[in-house]
Amino acid sequence: MSRISGDEPVYMKLYKKLRGDIVAGVYAYGSKLPSKRALADESGVSVITVEHTYELLVDEGYIEARERSGYYVSFRKDNWFTSVGNDDRQGMPVKEAEDGIAGDIPETSPKAVARFPFSVLSKTMRRVISEYCEEIMQKSPNAGLTELRTALKKYLARNRGIYVEINQIIIGSGSEYLYGMIVELLGRDKKYAIEKPSYKKIEEVYMALELNYEQLSLVKDGIDSRALSETDADVLHTTPFRSFPSGVTASASKRHEYISWADRPDRFIIEDDFESEFSVSAKPVDTLFNMSENDNVIYMNTFSRTISPALRVGYMVLPKRLAAVFQERVGFYSCTVPTFEQLVLTELLNSGDFERNINRIRRSMRAAKGTK
Repeated sequence: MSRISGDEPVYMKLYKKLRGDIVAGVYAYGSKLPSKRALADESGVSVITVEHTYELLVDEGYIEARERSGYYVSFRKDNWFTSVGNDDRQGMPVKEAEDGIAGDIPETSPKAVARFPFSVLSKTMRRVISEYCEEIMQKSPNAGLTELRTALKKYLARNRGIYVEINQIIIGSGSEYLYGMIVELLGRDKKYAIEKPSYKKIEEVYMALELNYEQLSLVKDGIDSRALSETDADVLHTTPFRSFPSGVTASASKRHEYISWADRPDRFIIEDDFESEFSVSAKPVDTLFNMSENDNVIYMNTFSRTISPALRVGYMVLPKRLAAVFQERVGFYSCTVPTFEQLVLTELLNSGDFERNINRIRRSMRAAKGTK
C-alpha cells in the first residue's frame, strides 16, 4: 500500500483506500487485514489513525474485529444471487413483535434521548415571524421554497456526502405524501418490493393506491438474498440504515447487493434514510444514493424524528434523470408544507441549531454505548 498524503483527513484517505481494496477483492472475504502497527508503518501514519480507520470499517460492516486475533474482512460481494440458500449471512427471517416493535428500545436509541429543544424551536419561530412578516402567508412554490431546498442542498453535502442541485430536491408533508408522489412519478404499472416487516404506512399507501407489490423477508443484515434474487419487481423500497419496526441495519455487503440488483435500466430504488442522523459512527454510513452509479436511487428523509412528529415535513432527492420527468408528470401538485414551517426549517439548518442538536444526541448515544 502506498503512503497516505494529501489535504483530506488522513484517516479518511486510508479508510477510502481500504474500503476500495475490500470491495475490489484485494482483501478477500474472510481474509485477515494487516495489524494496526504493520499498516501504520506501511502507510506512513500513526497507529491511532489506523485504529480509527478500522473502527469506521467495522461500523459500516466491511470488516469485523476478533478478540486477540485482529481484523477480518466481512464484506462479501461475489456470487450474491447464485450462492444464496447455503449462505451463512442469511439466517432466519426477522419477525415482527405483537406490539409492532421488535424488542425493547435500547438506551442508545434516539427514542431514549430528548427531542429537539422547544426553547430553540420557539425562538426560531419568533425570529421568522419578526423577520419575514407577511411573507409567511405567501404560497410556496410547488417543489418547496428555494430557501429551504438550498439549505437542504448544503446540509446534505456537509453531512451525507450527497451533492445535488436544488431542482432535484422536493419538499412534501411527510413520508406518506412523498410515497404517493413517487408512485405517480415512476408509474402505477410497475411492481414494487418492500421489506417484511416494514413501516406500516408504506404498505398502507401501496394498498390504497392498488399497486402490485411484494414483501421481501428481512434477515439479520438486510433483505434475504434469495427473495431479492427471485423478485420480478421494478422498484425496491428499502430503509437500509434502520428498518422499522425490526431495527435491522443493512450491512455493507447488502447495500452493494441492492445496488447490484438495481443494475438495470428499468429498475429503481427508493431509499428511506430513516434515523440515519443518529449513527454513533464517527462517519455517516454511505447512502445507496451515493453508491449507485446508475442514477436510479430516490433518497428520502423527514424531520419527524430529528425535530418532532408534529412537524409534518419530509423531502426527497431525485436522480438527475428524473428531475425533468417529475416536473412534467407531478410538478403541478402544490407544496403541502406551509411557507412558515419551511422558513423555520431553513433557519434551523442555516444557523447550525439543527446540527448542534443532532451532534448532542449522538454524543449521548456514544456515551451510553461506551464509545468515543
